[in-house]
Amino acid sequence: MSKGLKRRPAIPFCVFLFVWCFSLYNIPVMNFRPIPLENKVVLITGASSGFGEEAARMFAEEKCKVILAARRIDRLQDLASKIQDAGGEAIAIPVDIVSPEDVDNMVKTAVELYDRIDILFNNAGIGRVGWYEEHSLDRDIDLLIKVNLIGMMRVTRMVLPYMIARREGHIINMVSVAGLIAAPLIASYAASKHGARAFTDALRREVAPFGIKVSGVYPGPASTEFGKHIGSNVAYQSFRYKLKLRMSSTYVARRIVDVAKRPRRSLVIPWWFRIATTTEAIFPYLVDWITMIFSKFKHK
Repeated sequence: MSKGLKRRPAIPFCVFLFVWCFSLYNIPVMNFRPIPLENKVVLITGASSGFGEEAARMFAEEKCKVILAARRIDRLQDLASKIQDAGGEAIAIPVDIVSPEDVDNMVKTAVELYDRIDILFNNAGIGRVGWYEEHSLDRDIDLLIKVNLIGMMRVTRMVLPYMIARREGHIINMVSVAGLIAAPLIASYAASKHGARAFTDALRREVAPFGIKVSGVYPGPASTEFGKHIGSNVAYQSFRYKLKLRMSSTYVARRIVDVAKRPRRSLVIPWWFRIATTTEAIFPYLVDWITMIFSKFKHK
């Protein structure tokens, strides 16, 4: 290097890269003006509790026609009745998204009733917390992947032809921050959510020419019924206690409806989780080191 040339500092470039990655998962890039949701037909899987239940109420408040789908038909019927009593429109369809027959029947029933599906909210999912050697092969690996990834793909595959035929539609996939950061204690869950993230991104790029929007939602831990069915682990519970995060299902559902109004490629919530996801993207070895220290002291 000649004496007249000075080495340019790398700091400005690093700052730019960090800011760009930080904003990547939250900037609305499809629509800047809100889309009216009135009379939209919305299919929600996993609608019997948590994010799905709250989102169903809020879509109904926007005067959408809501199709509630989940295994627990009693809860779905109760929710549908409450929505109808409040002046909304909702129907309940029992479905196990692991079953091809159930999924086929769900989609056909919805199309026969409304002739279309405008918004698909893939929300059904299960979780498991614990060290990987403690995971059961049947429930914690096989079934988890079938529900979180294959189920999402199966439902989308059955709905997509109707959207392509109409040259419009919006698919909103409930992923997770675990789809961006693969942390200890959630190996199977993170694997399923990384798959869901890849599926969401690939599908978005594939169907965009048909006017179909595909969004991924990446929430952090929240206080929902979901947390009661993921198993118990001392290390995980101590981590959540120190994190003191109590994001409600109502808050997440409100953001989901906002994604329907203002489609974007992805949304990470709460906003400050973007710091962690950006760090993972730019400094993966740092995240490896931090999580390794955690595992060293907690994995007994």
